[in-house]
This record gives sequence, structure tokens and C-alpha cells, in this order.
Amino acid sequence: MGALVAALSKRDGNAVPLVITMLQELIHRGNQGHEVITPDATISAGSFEELRKHIGASSNEAVGHNASSRQKELSGLSDLRMVFDGRVFNESAISHLSQIKTVERQSPERIAIRLLSGFDGSYTFAFASAGRIVVGRDPLGTKPLYYGEDGESCAVASERKALWKIGIHDTRPFPPGNVAIMNQRGFSFRPVWTLKLRPPKGIRMSAAVRRLRILLGESTRERLRDVQNVGIAFSGGLDSSLVARLAQESGATVHLISVSVAGWPGSSHATEAAKALSLPITVQEYTISDVEDALPKVLWLIEEPDVMKASVAIPLFWTAQLASKLSCTVLLAGQGADEMFGGYRRYLTIYEKNGVEGVAESLFHDTVTSHEMNFQRDEPLCAYHDIELRLPFIDTKLVRFALSLPVDLKIESADDPLRKRILRQLAQDLGIPAFIAERPKKAIQFETGVDKTLRDLAKNKGLTSREYVEEVFKTVRLRFDSDLS
Repeated sequence: MGALVAALSKRDGNAVPLVITMLQELIHRGNQGHEVITPDATISAGSFEELRKHIGASSNEAVGHNASSRQKELSGLSDLRMVFDGRVFNESAISHLSQIKTVERQSPERIAIRLLSGFDGSYTFAFASAGRIVVGRDPLGTKPLYYGEDGESCAVASERKALWKIGIHDTRPFPPGNVAIMNQRGFSFRPVWTLKLRPPKGIRMSAAVRRLRILLGESTRERLRDVQNVGIAFSGGLDSSLVARLAQESGATVHLISVSVAGWPGSSHATEAAKALSLPITVQEYTISDVEDALPKVLWLIEEPDVMKASVAIPLFWTAQLASKLSCTVLLAGQGADEMFGGYRRYLTIYEKNGVEGVAESLFHDTVTSHEMNFQRDEPLCAYHDIELRLPFIDTKLVRFALSLPVDLKIESADDPLRKRILRQLAQDLGIPAFIAERPKKAIQFETGVDKTLRDLAKNKGLTSREYVEEVFKTVRLRFDSDLS
């Protein structure tokens, strides 16, 4: 977790107060220490009261960091005028982290490119340098980052609300796998790690399953190498059960977590699946009032009035909350599997209209845009509860492999009722019972009852669910607008 911010003045002004303001807006992402770095100085403080004593410090360029209680592999690199927020997973890269400090004579741009080229993980970073700031985001965009500018300054931040706080309202997601140079002319981006849609490789199902098992197993172990207790967002479906089985094999103490609105059947299936997997499960049911109470906080975290995203976010918000109460530091989830392996029913319509080529293009598009559709929604919900969200399916080697597979290993035909065929075969090979492995996909917002509850709450107010969510979001945004007036 933690928060990263950076600001650069376009008119030779002082960027330090902007950075301190943004850090304070993101205190919910980390309050274990604060740091502001300029090209000439590093300011560290244990509290904002202490940090504000340095509000008079002056620099055109500044980057900042709120630290959470989680240790970072790349902490302590302020001598490089650098802030790194996040986690590196691939062991081969971790073994070379000490070499970072031997390249101090290299430019920040070269160090940034080296990071993105070699480090698979969930992270953002920024270097403060005279006349410019160098910024980067992990290859698949699992760590949120936004950028924006106005006539006075340009800035980046882990959440949009920090940019809104300093008056920058036109914000955009920072492109994953990119390095950006911020200077007085604005932003210039350089892609470093990118995915490309390529013709599928010829491979048999059996060989593909063996390779997938290796890659997903490695990814899961890497994401648990420093973890004792891990929570798993568990529906009892295919994806979360695969993650649970592989986490169990890694040796971590696994806590399955299932949430739903009272009276909905999702938790009963999750309980049955947990029993079949011989894993403990925590089940929590919520009331209509709980949904109503959670909605403003969730919208504040996901920062947009999207009813579908809100109905997905509320169950994850509850899950992260429970994970924290169970003394877990990490939550695993199965995000990414549907996009890479064809889980959504809409892929059948695409198959019927455009054939396997159309499906392959859709899977590619949905995977490379997951940072906007899923990750920037989900990560803040967990960070708010001081929980790291780690996604075993979102690994650079695994993603490239998944996108290289022929469509028929994922979807057999335009009439395929189950889809994700290779994952179901993997589940069978791992000894996961058929009532789990062959279960049709059920969207979390429907299975937990949150979508129906939001519609009922809206109906009671004479609104559609979209109108209701937009009305609640307006009250959330009023806070930002009043702070700026």
C-alpha cells in the first residue's frame, strides 16, 4: 500500500506545498511516515504536524510518499531522489535489487527503464531531478496511478482525489508499463513494457494445462513468499478455488472469506466448496442498511459513479475489512481470469458474430484495459483497510502465455455454456471437485445480492440504480468542491 504523489511547477513556483497537500489527502493509504523528496533535499516526518513545519521548503519539483505498515523491498532509496511504492514479486529481480544503488551515475530515465523491464510486481515510482520528474507504473497496472495538469502545474497521484484537491480535475490513468517525463511543457510518455496481439501458438490442451499449472503455481508462490496468513476472496467458483488450492500448496495459512447480503445463496455454496477443499472459511452476511452505509465510502474510494463498479466494489470492501480483522496482511483474488480465458457470456455473442479472431481481439483488449476496469477500482478498497491485494493471474509471464493460447482452449464454440475450458481442466488435474470446477460463472454483484439491494434502495427513493449511485456520488464530490472554494 502507501501513496505516491509528485508535482512540478510550470512557472518556477514551489511544488512542495502541493505535494504535502496531496499526501494529506491520501493519509488513508498510509500513516506510518511521510517523505518529500526534491532534487536537493529529503524531508522525512512521522506525522503531518511535523511535515507541515517544512511547508516553506521550496523546489520546482517534488515527489512524496505516505508509508503504510508494510515493508517495501525498495524502501530507503531516497539517496537516488526516488520514491518507490509497492511490491516486486519475481525472485530473479529481487536478487538484483542491491544493484540499484550501484547505478547512481545513470540518469533517472535509464534506471526507470531498467525497473520496468525487469521487475514484475505491483508498484509505482518517481524520481525528482532538476527540471523534470521521472515517473513509472508497473507493467500490468495493478497499482493505481493518475496524472493531470493545468496552467500552473502537472502532477501524479495514487488516487484522483489528491489531484482534485490541488485543483486538477482533468485526470487520466497513467498508462501501465510506461515511463513519463514531467517538465514545464507537461508530460511525455515512453512505452517500456507492452503487450501485443499476436497469432496464437499451436499447442495441445494437455501441454497447455501443464504449462499453465507451472506459471500459476509460481505466480502464487511469489505472491506469498513473505506471507504467513493470507485471506482469499472466495466465492466457491472456479477462479477463487484455483487460487485457494495453489495458496494451500504454497504452505501459507489460508483464510477463505465469503460475503453476501443476508438471504442470498452465494455463501452457502462457498461454505460447501470450502469444506470440499478442506480449508477454513469466514462467512459474513450483511443487511440492506449495511449496503446503504457502505456505498458512500466505496464511491469515495473508487472515485466514479458507476453502478456496476459500485456493486462489485462493495463485496470486496467488506472482504478486505474481514481480512484485516483476521490479521491477514494480504488478500488474494482471481481477477484477470475471466478476461484472459473467456469467462464472460458476452464472448459467445462475439464468437457468433466475429469468430475466433473477434474473441481473441476482445480477450486482448479486455486484458490490457483491466487496469482501468478492475484494478484501479479494487486496490484502493483493500488499501483503505491496510490490506495488500495480490492477483496471481496477473503475472507478466502468465498473461503473455494466456494471450498466446488458441481460443478453442478457452471457448469451444459459440454455444459453450461454461467457457474457460483450460482452467476447468487445470482444476480437475488439481483435484478440485466437479461441482466447483464445472460451476457456471456467476457475477459477484448478482451472487452476493448487492446489485439487487442497490436497485431496491434506489426504488425506495423513486430512482433507478444509476440515478441513485450518481446522487450519492454528488454528495461525495461536494466534499472536494467545498474544500477548494
